[in-house]
Amino acid sequence: PTDPTVPPPDAVPTVPTVPAPDADPTVPPPDADPTRMLSLLPENSHAWQGTPGLVGHRQGSGFSTRFSTQQVEQLKGSADGGVVIVRAIDETVALELELRIELTPSGLIRAQAELTNTAPEPYDLEALTLALPAPSDATELLDFTGRWGRERQPQRHPFTQGAYVRESRRGRPGHDASLLLVAGEAGFGFRRGEVWAVHTAWSGNQRMLAERMNSGQRMLAGGELGLPGELALAPGEVYTSPWVYFAWGDGLDAMSARFHAFIRGLPSRRRRPRPVTGNSWEAVYFDHSLAPLISLAEAFAEVGVERFVLDDGWFRGRRSDRAGLGDWQVDGSVWPKGLHPLVERVRALSMEFGLWVEPEMVNLNSDLARAHPEWILAPGAVGASGGRWPLETRHQQVLNLAEPAALAFLKDRLDALISEYGLTYLKWDHNRDLLEPGDQRTGRAGVHKQTLALYELWDYLKGRHPDLEIESCASGGGRADLGIMLRADRLWASDCTDAHERQAIQRHTGLLLPPELVGAHISAERNHQTGRWLSLPMRAVTAMFGDLGVEWNVAGLGGGARAELAEWIALYKRWRPLLHSGAVIRTDQPDPAHWVHGVVAPDRSQALFAIVPLATSIDSPPGAFRFAGLDPDRRYRVEPLPISRASFDERSHEAPAWWAEGLTTTGRVLMRRGLRLPELPVDSPALVSATAQDT
Repeated sequence: PTDPTVPPPDAVPTVPTVPAPDADPTVPPPDADPTRMLSLLPENSHAWQGTPGLVGHRQGSGFSTRFSTQQVEQLKGSADGGVVIVRAIDETVALELELRIELTPSGLIRAQAELTNTAPEPYDLEALTLALPAPSDATELLDFTGRWGRERQPQRHPFTQGAYVRESRRGRPGHDASLLLVAGEAGFGFRRGEVWAVHTAWSGNQRMLAERMNSGQRMLAGGELGLPGELALAPGEVYTSPWVYFAWGDGLDAMSARFHAFIRGLPSRRRRPRPVTGNSWEAVYFDHSLAPLISLAEAFAEVGVERFVLDDGWFRGRRSDRAGLGDWQVDGSVWPKGLHPLVERVRALSMEFGLWVEPEMVNLNSDLARAHPEWILAPGAVGASGGRWPLETRHQQVLNLAEPAALAFLKDRLDALISEYGLTYLKWDHNRDLLEPGDQRTGRAGVHKQTLALYELWDYLKGRHPDLEIESCASGGGRADLGIMLRADRLWASDCTDAHERQAIQRHTGLLLPPELVGAHISAERNHQTGRWLSLPMRAVTAMFGDLGVEWNVAGLGGGARAELAEWIALYKRWRPLLHSGAVIRTDQPDPAHWVHGVVAPDRSQALFAIVPLATSIDSPPGAFRFAGLDPDRRYRVEPLPISRASFDERSHEAPAWWAEGLTTTGRVLMRRGLRLPELPVDSPALVSATAQDT
């Protein structure tokens, strides 16, 4: 809402003139600007001179639209939400438009458009972008970038005039995808400053942008990014845009909480406790044989793992990453009795069984590629008459899921595999960007249809197997958008299992996704990606604030090390109900050396906080850390968990009294004044609980 006493930011000041004797003084000067109108689908015909919502033409004509609203329908929703459908037409350009705007009970706004070509000629749609305004208070932008193993790295800059555009042309959002584009008040943080955000829920090429006009108007927008000719509409054809989500909050945590509540409230979301996952990859890699894997399964069960996942290497010809993708049959030379002996032992140990797959990809060295090279995405037909394969990545190409025969093949093969072994879990990987992603039959770009076919494949498999869970992995966190995550049961946030690196990766991934959707594994003491040595408390505490798993050759550990790991997993299980249901709290601490975050119960009766020293503090001993999210008027009993006391080296500095004895005080004191920290070594976190004393 705008203040009616303040003129709109695009108001044009009156230019004083001396009228001619016969001139009408009420006529505005000829250079006066028309009203600039920002709508959900901004149009140049309404004098919006920024990024247009619709870009398209009919062989050069019909390039500008002016839609006329024909009907506005309000659908009944809950007391806290609802749906509005707007139908409009442009008779001149022969297009029909339907906009669907939803207010969710959690306070998100999401919008989607359907565009219909009503002419007898094709319409070359190039882009459809949906936008909402941001206020003049939004003076800073926050977005994210990254690379493999280091996803979701923040970058901040002023919201200056012009358009700031983030695009993905990788055929998936990618490791450098922004996830969210946030505009906010100067200096906004997790717990302070109003913020406005946009998210494009699309698993193919996408775009988000923030734009500030010289009139002062600001907008946030998002949509699909089409490749040349990809979105062209035949007569009567309909284009449906992805959902674009808009969120507001007083601080990033409040904005994030709206996404978490929305996701947790979906009818399709599973309500059972998230099983502790044991993954075989960093334990055995491609070295598959029955005896070591059974030993690994037995060790996993001993420490409390609830689901065993056999990673890459189980299928035909897969002794390395150079062959086999596409041949989704168990390799009889490695598994002469199939996977049944391993599956039976895993189930006897009271664990579920899952498999790694990468169905969208194919090695040219595979029976599938040799039989059906025409099923592979390429810019033109590849064969004796010419054509070329896209450059290989990891020795693989991309299967064209929009090819009906290829999609049917995957449906049948995966359905049979799931049925034969009673699989309840697939770790679904996607290990390369899409280069020159063309349909060999037509030569047209194919990312849009590829993405829709992927959704169809997942929906089919889940429809056939209601207990099946699927993890979204794209070389780690390269596909984390809500297009896929409203179907997925888990995200593999990063291939990097280094707990120090994971602190930032999980912190910012969690702005969109609640912790129970973010896979986080305890790996070996020396991390295999970075070479960094990290203590078990650091690795375990990091994994606890996600969907905890183990990716480590636990079979090679001694009894004492296994017992310690089992203690951490038992601790996680004890706190799992709170960790996967409470409000995620990220604090703005004055000391950047310490990262303090936690989860608070919905009724604020209980909380668990992690204090993670990621660097040495300038202050010695360090200053106080402040809690957040508690009830200021309730009294809380605050105590470090015993496992935190055990990891504290008392020889470094004397600990404050509360560290040994606990403390009872009000939430107001804990949030405003905080508690003094002991001198914790770098990468040696502590866990602190707060329990209301009136419960």
